[in-house]
Amino acid sequence: MKTIALIVAGGRGIRFGGEIPKQFRSLWDRPLLSWTIQQFEEAKRVDEIVIVVPEDYLLYTNEKVVNPYSFRKIGKVVIGGETRAESVRSGLNALPISTKFVAIHDGARPLVSSGDINRVIEMAQKERAAILARPISDTVKRVEGDFIISTLDRTKLFSAETPQVFQYDLIMSAHKSAFNIANVTDDALLIEQLGFKVRTVIPEKINLKITTEEDLILAKHVMSMRNEI
Repeated sequence: MKTIALIVAGGRGIRFGGEIPKQFRSLWDRPLLSWTIQQFEEAKRVDEIVIVVPEDYLLYTNEKVVNPYSFRKIGKVVIGGETRAESVRSGLNALPISTKFVAIHDGARPLVSSGDINRVIEMAQKERAAILARPISDTVKRVEGDFIISTLDRTKLFSAETPQVFQYDLIMSAHKSAFNIANVTDDALLIEQLGFKVRTVIPEKINLKITTEEDLILAKHVMSMRNEI
């Protein structure tokens, strides 16, 4: 069953700041995105990798992110859209018809482990849809107008991560059926709206999404502790 990793790195990283998008920032003297790709390169359940990037970073990605590290699984680098959902759709449309499953992953999550990637793909191949999701540890309050309205039962709350893995024709149908995908930041939501259940897989490793400079520092520390540099 051919499984393609769709690594979405089409954002501008406005919240992060700086002159270049966060996915291209340096992490241990390599572009952050190259570390993300490396994990999928090493995942045995991934057959091919497709990367989605901003149009003006297409050449940069090939020259600075892909070519220096001799990745074997990269099939193509495609241009993304204005939003994450549009970038995902662009990537999905670029996949070959032989694709059976697609693992959609945020390019700014370089700490995802190849083991967790394999585990969630294996689950999706059984259930048609599966995502990495982590039980939350904090107490969650519902707030309106700066006042607490209620306290939610955290035993039933999970934080969604990526990769999110789906049968290819299922996620394509979900995107085509979506009325408005402009603000969709989670592909599992589209599957839920079709009436399908999505299986959760708890990750064994830290899978931090880089959104701030502090996150970048933490990622360096984690990689050092894992002896990945």
